[in-house]
Amino acid sequence: MEKALETYKKYQKKLQAYYYMMMIVGFDSSTIAPEGCFAKRGEHMAIVSEDLYKLETSEEYSNAIDILYKNIDQLDEVLQHEIKRIKRGIEKQKKIPMDEYLKFTELTAVSEQLWAKAKNNNDFESFRPTMEKIVEYWRKYLEWQESDEYKGFDILLEEHEKDYTSKEYDEFFNCLKEKLVPFVKKVVALPCPAKIDYSKYTISIQQQKAVCKAIEDIMCYDHVHGISAETEHPFTSGFGTYDVRYTNHFYEDNFVSSIYSAVHELGHATYELQCNPELDDTFSGGGCSMAMHESQSRFYENMIGRSREFVHLLVPVLEKYVPEIEWNEEDLYYYVNKPEMSYIRTEADELTYPLHIMLRYDLEKAMMSGELEVKDLPRVWNEKFKEYFGIEVPNVKVGCLQDVHWAGMSFGYFPTYALGSAYAAQFYNAMEKDIDIKKAVLSGTTKEINDWLKEHIHKYGSSKDPKDIMLLATGEEFNPNYYVDYLINKFSEMYNITE
Repeated sequence: MEKALETYKKYQKKLQAYYYMMMIVGFDSSTIAPEGCFAKRGEHMAIVSEDLYKLETSEEYSNAIDILYKNIDQLDEVLQHEIKRIKRGIEKQKKIPMDEYLKFTELTAVSEQLWAKAKNNNDFESFRPTMEKIVEYWRKYLEWQESDEYKGFDILLEEHEKDYTSKEYDEFFNCLKEKLVPFVKKVVALPCPAKIDYSKYTISIQQQKAVCKAIEDIMCYDHVHGISAETEHPFTSGFGTYDVRYTNHFYEDNFVSSIYSAVHELGHATYELQCNPELDDTFSGGGCSMAMHESQSRFYENMIGRSREFVHLLVPVLEKYVPEIEWNEEDLYYYVNKPEMSYIRTEADELTYPLHIMLRYDLEKAMMSGELEVKDLPRVWNEKFKEYFGIEVPNVKVGCLQDVHWAGMSFGYFPTYALGSAYAAQFYNAMEKDIDIKKAVLSGTTKEINDWLKEHIHKYGSSKDPKDIMLLATGEEFNPNYYVDYLINKFSEMYNITE
């Protein structure tokens, strides 16, 4: 037992170093790496990945895990959870043939850059061969990982959110379809009450960056352990509580995009930074799941960032850095919350956002089952988009190529966005019982809110499962009706809907 623990700690240290390096390379690839480096980078990453594969599946490491697993009751609670998760991960990793794993990692080193080029050129056919390889890999992965417990697409869904499969997601989305979708269609048909249309204004990138820096201060971003950068598709990378990086994009004709991308990604960053630092050298640091992470970013972006109180803080910032525009608090509040059927998921208002996720969920299920082939993706995307949103898709740039996730090998991830939004509403409801959230925002920073989330969610890192954290933070199991009620109440008040 003692020797097994010593071996485990030795491998843990090595693996952490590899994972940290992989995070830094991934961040570099998406931000400042020169275009000409990626062919060679793919070769180098294949070599590194081979070493990593050997470490993760080595006999010595596996034996140590087996011994610890057999003596699980002798371990502390955090290590028990960690060993169970790692044993399962090793078993899954060993089912992947080495040659397939190496081809996969080499493909991931270049796929996002190929996607970005195809997207910007509005050229699906140039990315189709890569996309076909990605889908082919995941279909084979489902065959390798099939068990009595999980089969088909459920394997990927459950890997992204423990204990959630198509059964749970179908129930969740059916709830939204029944209770929320009719309300969405009613609201989007109503005229926006705002008198000023801020979409007609352009704001320089330099001015937008100044505004986002001020937002970092409002949200208490730790600049000692966190940085920001630019990328095509905003994301956050974190490794321990000591190195957290978020990215943003800037469009002169859409200043709201950079503002709420910043708030969203800073939500992710806050989660990473507020985990218990004692977990940094373990495999239990960082967010506990995809949906839990998304609950934090959506909580800050929508429930805090699009609140009247946050807009009240935002107006003086905009007046300072963009003085040439007349800023009206009421009109800006309506503008940043305006619900409309639109093409881009990341720019979608919070009311129509779940529809974007339902669309992707349907398409992922069809691709993984073989019902939908990659060559037909643009056509089927457009047909389903018309069905959900009632508008025609003009091109693949705002259609099936808009998101980086499939290029980044993430299948089964999209549903966690909607689930995370629903988690956030339940957390908001629980937080309201302890603190005055509106007053907390009007204080000028989100510190009091950050502190509540740290105590009830963040400090656990990934040492507990999402269902356990939900129960600890709210005293209840997950209930999607908090999300439905939150949206209906908010937009009924905005649009004076009384029935």
